[in-house]
Amino acid sequence: MPSRRIAVLADSDTRWKWGASVAREIAPQHALDAYFLRGRTTPTERQLAEIGIAPDTKREVSAAELVDDEELVGADIAVMALAGGTTLALTHSLGAAWEGREQRPITVTGYVGVVYEKMVDGLMTRAGTDIVLANSAYDARRFRSAFAGVGVDPASVVECALPFLGGEPYQPSVDRPFTLTFAVQPSVPKGAESRLRLLERVAAHARRHPDRLVLLKLRSLPGERTTHVETSPYQLLIEKLTEPAPANLQLVYGNMGEVLDRTDLLVTVSSTAALESMHRRIPTAILTDFGVREAHGNHYFVDSGCLASWDEIDAGVLPQPDPVWVAEQGIGKSDPYAAARSRVAALCAAGPLPPLRPYYTPERAGMYLGDLLQRNGFDERGRPLPTPAGAAGPGPLKSAVRRVSGRGAKKLYRFGYQRVAPTLRRWGAV
Repeated sequence: MPSRRIAVLADSDTRWKWGASVAREIAPQHALDAYFLRGRTTPTERQLAEIGIAPDTKREVSAAELVDDEELVGADIAVMALAGGTTLALTHSLGAAWEGREQRPITVTGYVGVVYEKMVDGLMTRAGTDIVLANSAYDARRFRSAFAGVGVDPASVVECALPFLGGEPYQPSVDRPFTLTFAVQPSVPKGAESRLRLLERVAAHARRHPDRLVLLKLRSLPGERTTHVETSPYQLLIEKLTEPAPANLQLVYGNMGEVLDRTDLLVTVSSTAALESMHRRIPTAILTDFGVREAHGNHYFVDSGCLASWDEIDAGVLPQPDPVWVAEQGIGKSDPYAAARSRVAALCAAGPLPPLRPYYTPERAGMYLGDLLQRNGFDERGRPLPTPAGAAGPGPLKSAVRRVSGRGAKKLYRFGYQRVAPTLRRWGAV
């Protein structure tokens, strides 16, 4: 009997974390094949090691290379952990390439975190795949309603939960200092000035509470690419504090679950880490200092009971989420992927899968679809666009060198040598 395989197509470290975690939940006995899409946010080896899920095989490819990939079409399941536009382009193109085959993978899509903006935008680009995962009962209702409203089968929506919610329930410890963890986000808030002001408040809390350990949980090294661009890394902003950072303020990397193992209070603007923390019953504060705004994503937590300001945190508040809100968000569910596994089993038992039929077609939304296809290297039929002569074949290193050639390379070197390296040496504890 041939080995069973599940493929994960991912274009960033965050999406790999989600997609690989989903794969382990819905097909734990399958071999895990990783396809990393080559681009601005392709994860580095360090980022992959931090996530801690090692695939059995891995390749770096372009989206266009996947349409004729026999290894991919031979997989049992394909999890598309991709941006919405790329998901649509591949659903259209793979659907055309796989037309008429007796066997194709079951396609699974979803979201890497809370869906607090552009819900319809993202959902319509995932329509037509076999399974669209919804991370909560709240999302499942919204997704099914939207699909029904445009004539897409709402049965493709399957309720689950974020796949990386886990870990032991919180227990206060007397063997270490009370630990506050601030989970940073690459683009919330935006702008160096706002991010420095936020960092000043983190440092001020550490000074007010010298008996506490304050951890600044970082997402990436300066220069590493993530799903959202980080233009003002906290590792560099910490050198601009009005007063030197106190000794009890530490910068940390690593797996979020491991950091939560030693956390007594999680603070963030709107990071998905808040849901991980709530799942473990760790007190969790969603910051209001920059307002409760759609732009910051913290409006999603309005009914959670966890909104708090730094002044309240300084005064000792330890927010606990509202149980009704928690249940609606899929937090604390036992075996949240049982329904997804049942859906996979039902599709397998039903015989040959129907062709992939995305909602957006050349007839329904030709201009929108055409732009997304071209951006991802496809023509309208879903075939790879021709590669200009001499443009084929540069590897990742050559491409990187080309991007920073000449004066750009010298500038990048000076930046790394004069600023990043001394900072990382000084903060060697990270």
